[in-house]
Amino acid sequence: MHVSTNLLATTLAVLLFNIPFGYWRYNVPKLSFQWFLAVHIPVPFIIMLRFAMNIGFHWTTYIFLVVAFFTGQLIGGKLHHKREQSRSVTSCLVMDLYRTLINQLR
Repeated sequence: MHVSTNLLATTLAVLLFNIPFGYWRYNVPKLSFQWFLAVHIPVPFIIMLRFAMNIGFHWTTYIFLVVAFFTGQLIGGKLHHKREQSRSVTSCLVMDLYRTLINQLR
C-alpha cells in the first residue's frame, strides 16, 4: 500500500474506533474517571496502528488522525444523544445496538 493509502485507511480506522468511546463518554459525568478512560483508551490503539500501517509520526499525519479522533468522539456523542431521545440507552453502543436488533427481530 502507498503511504497516502495507509494514512487514509488509518484515519478511517481511528474515526470508526472512536465512535463507541464517544458514545460512552457522552453518558458519563464530564472529567470523571470514566470520561478520562473513554478519551484515553483509544490512544495506544492509534499508536500501534501508526506502527502497523507504517505511516510514521510526521506532523502532517497528526492533522488527519487528531481530526479523525475528535470526529469519532463527536459522532459517538451525537449518536448517543439521538438514541437517548427515542429510547432508553446505556453507555455501551454495542449492547444498545444488539438490544435494538433483538427487539426488531421479535
